[in-house]
Parts: sequence; C-alpha cells; structure tokens
Amino acid sequence: MHAGSQQTRQQHREYQNSGKGTRTIAGARPTNSVVVTMTLLAVNVLVYLITALQAKSLDNSNSSIDLAGAMQPVAALADGQWWRIVTSGFVHFGIIHIAANMFSLWMIGRALEQVFGKVRYAALYFVALLGSSVAVLLFDNPLQISGGASGALFGLMGCYAVIVVKLKLNPSGLLITLAINAYITFSIPGISILAHVGGLITGALVAVALLYAPERDRVRWQVIGVSIIAVALIGLTVYRAAALSSLLA
Repeated sequence: MHAGSQQTRQQHREYQNSGKGTRTIAGARPTNSVVVTMTLLAVNVLVYLITALQAKSLDNSNSSIDLAGAMQPVAALADGQWWRIVTSGFVHFGIIHIAANMFSLWMIGRALEQVFGKVRYAALYFVALLGSSVAVLLFDNPLQISGGASGALFGLMGCYAVIVVKLKLNPSGLLITLAINAYITFSIPGISILAHVGGLITGALVAVALLYAPERDRVRWQVIGVSIIAVALIGLTVYRAAALSSLLA
C-alpha cells in the first residue's frame, strides 16, 4: 500500500510537470507565450506604416487606405462596407495615436494573454472590438469617421476590472489606469468616447462569461457565453443596418 501511494504521488507530480494538472483562473494552461499580442501589435504597426508611406507623412489621416478601413456608420451599413466594423480597429490617425495604443496593448495584453491563453484572449479582444464598433454604429453620428485599437483596449481594461473583483485584488492600479485613459478620452478632441464605452462594457461581459463559467464543462459554457454576446452584437448591427437603410430611403 505504501509503494502504491508513492507511485500515485509520482504520477501526480509527472502529471503536473507535464502542464496538464495546472490551470489559470480562466481554465487555460499557464504559458509565457504572448504570440497573439505580438501579432496584433505587428499588424497594427504594419497597417500604420503602409498608410504613412502612402500619405508620405507620419500624419496619415488622408491616406485612402486608412479612410477605406475606418469606421463610418453610413458606409459600413448603408453602402455594404461591412469590413469597416473590424478593420476600423486596425487603422490609426497619426504616430501619437498608434504609439499610445500599441504601448497600452503591450502593457495590458501580455498579462491577460498569459492568464486566458491564446484562444480565449483572441476571443476577448475581437468581441470587445466588435462591441466598440457596435456602440459607434448605434449611437454615433452616421457620417462620423473614427478608428483605432482603443475600443478593444478598453475591452481589455473591462476584463481587468472583472479579474480585480473576482480575485479581490488591490484596485489602485486599475483605477489609475482607468483615470488616465478617461482623461485622455474626454480631453483630446476626435477620440470616440462611444467606442471606448462599448469596448469597456463588452470586455467586462466577456470576462464574466469566461471567469464565472461553471467548472464542470467549463470550456463548453465559456463558448456558449461568449457566443451569446457575439450573436447579440451582430443582431444589434443588423437591426441598425435596417433602421439606417429605412432612414436614408
């Protein structure tokens, strides 16, 4: 019996050493990989460099590629340019805009990717991006042009807030981060407040779906929770498209 216990403990250690016996609070295997964050950062910077080269200036605001990918509700919904709902999260207007957003992505995204793993983290980022775009589609001036990764980044901050609550962490770091970003949002002209609020709320909802899913069949419940949020956002987009088309007819 003693030999059996030793064998069991040895098997348990081998199981944990293989990484199969440890999970993060989101149910992911612990990892130091930040490949999704690096990929998002690389794509955003690449798009900015292409548009800056096209505009022959670090101020790429007049780049036709930038304008074709930016969010404008009328163009996205009434003119059938649906790609703007996603591509608007990858276009930036000027070097300060891209630098500030990519710094935030690097600082916040790495930690969250290590907690959530690649798939959950990517779902969090893109559903938050969708939520920020839907907020603009629903409530912003239909002719207003906007863009940038900050809507998705606010989604990451919303997720961070849920983690602080769940783990009962010291909220001072979160409050400072939110205060700085709120100051930037409301003090610098041209920044889409609606996109930030939409991303923040959506990111928090996705985090709740991921972190508070029942442990039994956790992955299935996480998929269901995130899917419900994504489908609801798509439904709101279809509703807004119909309303906008009727308004313009």
